Amino acid sequence: MNVFHNRMFVKLFTASFFSQLGTMIGNMAFAFFLLDRFSSQPFYMTLAEMMYSLPTLFVFFIVGVAADRMNRKSICLYSNYIRIGLTVLLFLSLFLEILPLTFLILFLRSAVAKFFAPAEIGLVQGILSKEQYMQAAGLNQTVFGLFMLFGTALGALAYHWIGVEGAVIIDGLGFVLSALLIRSCSFEEKVQQPNGPGEWRDMSLKTVWGDFAEGMRYIWRKPLLLSMISGFILFGFVNGGFAVLPLFTLKYKLAVDEYEKFASLYSVCLGVGVLVGSALGTIFAKKIKPHAMIIGSVVSTGLMVIGGSYINDVWLFLLGLLLMGIFIAPANIAIGGWMPQIVEGKMMGRVNAWIDPLMMGAQSLALGLIALFYPRFVSLDWIYIVLGVLMLVVAVFYTLKLPKQAAEEESAPKESQEKPVQGAASVSG
Repeated sequence: MNVFHNRMFVKLFTASFFSQLGTMIGNMAFAFFLLDRFSSQPFYMTLAEMMYSLPTLFVFFIVGVAADRMNRKSICLYSNYIRIGLTVLLFLSLFLEILPLTFLILFLRSAVAKFFAPAEIGLVQGILSKEQYMQAAGLNQTVFGLFMLFGTALGALAYHWIGVEGAVIIDGLGFVLSALLIRSCSFEEKVQQPNGPGEWRDMSLKTVWGDFAEGMRYIWRKPLLLSMISGFILFGFVNGGFAVLPLFTLKYKLAVDEYEKFASLYSVCLGVGVLVGSALGTIFAKKIKPHAMIIGSVVSTGLMVIGGSYINDVWLFLLGLLLMGIFIAPANIAIGGWMPQIVEGKMMGRVNAWIDPLMMGAQSLALGLIALFYPRFVSLDWIYIVLGVLMLVVAVFYTLKLPKQAAEEESAPKESQEKPVQGAASVSG
């Protein structure tokens, strides 16, 4: 059955779309603002990216537990409500040009946002069947491609036409629309609270730590899941590098005087690549095992990243980003569709509570190292080489581990796995 026949999935998917689109426009406009205002100090843009990733290290121990114990719909709603209020404060801080306060609000807003995704993923898992997971993952990857395609261009246009303050208003409107859509959803109780009713007053430190530790034990008991998450750590490091690397390459190497124009083109090329790769990945997912898709995709992308260190022509750089988008999309589809199949719905929040801090911690470390060492001690070329080698290391590790462990997972008894909730009255990097 097509996922769009499920009205609740359509509402959740659209709510997530508006929330992410507004945030991308606001974040990209702020990046252009920093590159314009502090053109000789790339440290500020790197610091802004750290404000988006560092909060995970402060809330990781409670985010997943809350998604498993509390009402998931309420978590999504209040996450949007709080971010609306913080966006108003962000607008005021930019209008008054109080940069330290701006960074603090970005940090707080990102911390609140961390509660949204695990709760939304849990809701999506509860209203779809296992056969629909890959379809939903492919759809999410397609949306990511659209963000890549239009996000940077829209951020640049917003920055030049309505300023960074106007872009922040668009950002806030995205949260408003997201909240209205989620509020209109009606889920079965076992979808909203799969572990039974829970109250915030019951969330003692002992309870939170117990659930957090239970998530670790669950991961440790599943070798396939443990191996996948181990690779995610290096993926987080790579994500951190690529949060700033393309813009730095254009601004300081390939298109010094026209970086804004080419920044829009780079997002278009990467977005088209991701859309093409998503279409191919959806087809491959029906014929190729997930671990084979992941390994092939990571190897191809890693080689492309290393090749990026030798590119000195801006058009060749854009072509490389197009190919990179095609190569990486199938891996994201495979991971997004595979994880709900190997993780029980009632444990998804606690598993995500470990994945997010590991990835974001690595991402923050990468950004911190770039802020410290670039451009004084290392060049952009060496950053490309290091990130590409890390991807190849993950590919080798996955090649040694995933095929065998996937076969063991498929042959293992399934009595402990719960069935996803279907037919609810009422959908994801």
